[in-house]
Amino acid sequence: QLQLVESGGGLVQPGGSLRLSCAAASGFTLDSYVIGWFRQAPGKEREGISCIGISDDETYYVRSVEGRFTISRDNAKSTVYLQMNNLKPEDTAVYYCAAGSGFTIATMASAYDYWGQGTQVTVSS
Repeated sequence: QLQLVESGGGLVQPGGSLRLSCAAASGFTLDSYVIGWFRQAPGKEREGISCIGISDDETYYVRSVEGRFTISRDNAKSTVYLQMNNLKPEDTAVYYCAAGSGFTIATMASAYDYWGQGTQVTVSS
């Protein structure tokens, strides 16, 4: 089954940037999947923050990240990116990517079938 691997997390100061990557494991491709990015902060529920459809022009951002985060996909590399700019302390969380099919875009975790292991993002001075 499809395996996803996130990378790119780390510690960054407020106002800084990070680019998260969600790559398909060897032998798999992402071009037929909707990809969502989720995050979960300590003590909070997992939140869908962005997703990209099979078509590059189908994207969604939750209001709290709109204008700061950009989702994109490179099907040749079987990778989806989340560029995060102007990071804030409240962006601190474990970030997960997920893949699903049969819909255009969605931010409900239940819509997605495959999940990565997560990558920690910490925004702190």
